[in-house]
Amino acid sequence: MPKPKIVVLTGAGMSAESGLKTFRDADGLWEGHDVMEVASPHGFARNPELVLDFYNQRRRQLLQVSPNAGHLALATLEQHFDVSIITQNVDNLHEQAGSSHVVHLHGELFKVRSTRDETYILDWTKDLVLGDLDEEGHQLRPHIVWFGEMVPLMNTAARIAQQADILIVVGTSMQVYPAAGLIHYAPKHIPMYFVDPKPTVRSSDFANLTVIAETAAKGVPKLVEQLVTNS
Repeated sequence: MPKPKIVVLTGAGMSAESGLKTFRDADGLWEGHDVMEVASPHGFARNPELVLDFYNQRRRQLLQVSPNAGHLALATLEQHFDVSIITQNVDNLHEQAGSSHVVHLHGELFKVRSTRDETYILDWTKDLVLGDLDEEGHQLRPHIVWFGEMVPLMNTAARIAQQADILIVVGTSMQVYPAAGLIHYAPKHIPMYFVDPKPTVRSSDFANLTVIAETAAKGVPKLVEQLVTNS
């Protein structure tokens, strides 16, 4: 008998307790930068050195942090369920924790790609500088989905969401694209869980929704223990 399918949608709140700053603060800045300066094709064309340096700092930071209890708990779910994680995060903390099926909607910090051929992708953990080129002599760029760019794995994520027997949302609003859009691909009336210290929804907003008003590192292990006990 196949294991039940759990689909997990995660956002910035998933990694916050590992020491990674959330995508942008309330003032619309990301580490002191206007996000369009450092996370758009236009910003990269105007000042590539600034953009490369920005992601070099993010990459160095990622090398210094570890998965938190929430990441580790999700990895243990694979012993009992068929688990797919769809994340908006560009870190690899889910993989570090041991999760084996992770879809990165917004790209990955530890990868770079050609500015000319988006299928030319390399693993990359050091700094990326002007003059780092692909085999055809084109500059490499962060393998990140910037504002104004297509989300190439969105259709893949939608197909995964359609297969869910249980849906878990952690650290991302149910009102912001793309997580909000993916929720509507999940089958109606399956159990849904929303883990966030400042919930933007109430249990009555969705059928069969349980809201856990805790951080990922506290709320996810409790939820995992409950799901495993009831499986």
